[in-house]
Amino acid sequence: MPLTRRTLGAGATLGLLAGCATLRPPAAALADAPPAERWAQVLQDRVDDAGRVDFTGLARDPGPLDAYVAHVAETPPDSMPDRNARLAYLVNSYNALSMWSVLQHGVPERLSLLDRVRFFKLTRSTVGGRAISLYDYENDVIRPLGEERVHFALNCMAVSCPRLPRASFTVAGLDRELGAAERLFFSEPRNLVVDGARRAMCVSAILDFYTEDFLAKAPTLVAYVNRTRTPPVPADHRTEFLDYDRTINNQPCGGSRA
Repeated sequence: MPLTRRTLGAGATLGLLAGCATLRPPAAALADAPPAERWAQVLQDRVDDAGRVDFTGLARDPGPLDAYVAHVAETPPDSMPDRNARLAYLVNSYNALSMWSVLQHGVPERLSLLDRVRFFKLTRSTVGGRAISLYDYENDVIRPLGEERVHFALNCMAVSCPRLPRASFTVAGLDRELGAAERLFFSEPRNLVVDGARRAMCVSAILDFYTEDFLAKAPTLVAYVNRTRTPPVPADHRTEFLDYDRTINNQPCGGSRA
């Protein structure tokens, strides 16, 4: 997610040197439960309340995640019956592919610029029989649907990503779940600090990466934040962006729930 078109341009030369690769999807397995239940199981078992992932445990027992990724490899988004079903599938599959890709890359400690170009653009996973990068999946498939709140749900497994929930997004509850993700995002000081003395709203760089998506729904970023924030940010506050931490959001000691 934090690889933007601007970042991609800056890293293009490095990217060409890195080469492209398509990850082979895992063989279908664990057919005793529906694939969506397997993804829900991964989130419940391998994600803690802070949204950190137990990558050590996943590497030791990748079966449930592999089962869902194998399902994604065979299931095109346009096979979903309606927009909500498609959006829920897109968010869940993007997050699962991000998690799986981190495993395939050996769980790096942090994503450098070159790592980000490789991870998001040059490495492709399979979605519905089509090889596609996470960058293209987000920008060419997910964002055109016009639901800007997905930026509070899509997770690239970095520390500054929105908090990864311990439950999957659902068709019936999608609007409520995206709304809850947005409210949670702006309630966390790591994502939003209002500095009254300086008349500044210091907000996550996600709002910088995808400004056009948010300004399609509000005249300013302050106005967008104020759709859900109480008390509102004063309208005269300027917008500043917080540094983005690209450290992989791994649980300490491979599985603490603290």
